[in-house]
Amino acid sequence: MAWFLLVRGLFVAAVGYAAAVMRPIPTDLVGVNLGIGLAIGLVVVVVESRLRETSVTHLLGALIGGAIGLGLARTIDGALVWIQPSDPRVRFLYSLLLLGLPYLGIVVGVRRSEWLEPARIVGLFRAAGPQRRYRILDTSVIIDGRIADICETGFLDGTLVIPQFVLKELQLVADSSDSLKRNRGRRGLDILQKIQKMSGLEVTVSDVDFPDVREVDSKLIELARTLHGKIVTNDFNLNKVAQLRGVEVLNINELANSLKPVVLPGEFMKVFILKEGKEYNQGVAYLDDGTMVVVDNARKMIGRNIDVVVTSVLQTTAGKMIFGRHIEPGALAQAQAQAQVQGTPTTADRGDKHEKGDKEEHARRARPASQA
Repeated sequence: MAWFLLVRGLFVAAVGYAAAVMRPIPTDLVGVNLGIGLAIGLVVVVVESRLRETSVTHLLGALIGGAIGLGLARTIDGALVWIQPSDPRVRFLYSLLLLGLPYLGIVVGVRRSEWLEPARIVGLFRAAGPQRRYRILDTSVIIDGRIADICETGFLDGTLVIPQFVLKELQLVADSSDSLKRNRGRRGLDILQKIQKMSGLEVTVSDVDFPDVREVDSKLIELARTLHGKIVTNDFNLNKVAQLRGVEVLNINELANSLKPVVLPGEFMKVFILKEGKEYNQGVAYLDDGTMVVVDNARKMIGRNIDVVVTSVLQTTAGKMIFGRHIEPGALAQAQAQAQVQGTPTTADRGDKHEKGDKEEHARRARPASQA
């Protein structure tokens, strides 16, 4: 950085010295020409510093647009040979063309400079067809593993993109000294191998990286904006940040919540108490889809399957929580009988009703038209 400042200082000094020697303003005062030269040198340095922050496509678009505008101005001037050049109005018109057309060319060239990007240029020579849809996988959704089942069912279309920096993060997790993290990282690598072996699914590994961006989540957002794709994740924070940046997100947790069966207060279920809850005499269980079930009076039932009656359901943007109460085996039959008398269905009853309805629908469709 110091040498760059030195070069700038030498350039400004050289311009000032040239102005002092050549004297563009006819005066005996050397300081006037020296000051003008130093001012011009400083203006050039400021313009250069601003151009450093401009992308190459913008510079190229400005150059091409300015050159086209200048060429049009010279062409129009050459075509007006029948006009008297000594007329002040003609000279003003020529000056207006010489200044206005290059200016318009520069402005339009900068605004349309995205067409000079390599991807756009290559796309002009490709056969017209549907645009590819990219689905960029996050580290958390790969470790989660449910993405493999979704891909296998065919509900996720487009090209799955696995960024190189995500693979690097997975490798760091797989090489961790912590056994839990190591198992999670290896599970993610196994999930990726399973996805790559699926037939009819296009998977690509992207080498695009953003050295100026440190966080993996920020790199995912920049890659999604570059590819005009969607991020597949189950990270709540990444979901919110990406939406604020204008990037579309496919959240696996939101998909799972939309497909969960509705659990109403008063229904019965059987859960496995895994650990102790935060409050007194509480136990915590998890359903197959990961929903947390907080059970009262279940602290002594850790490591056992128990019957639970649902008391309330809490739905949040981060997921769903079910609160219940442990029922003794002797009181379960009495509670179920009372619930049937009151018309409150259990989870099993609801499943039987769905199954019965499906059988009736199947039988109705199988009957001949004359019997229908």
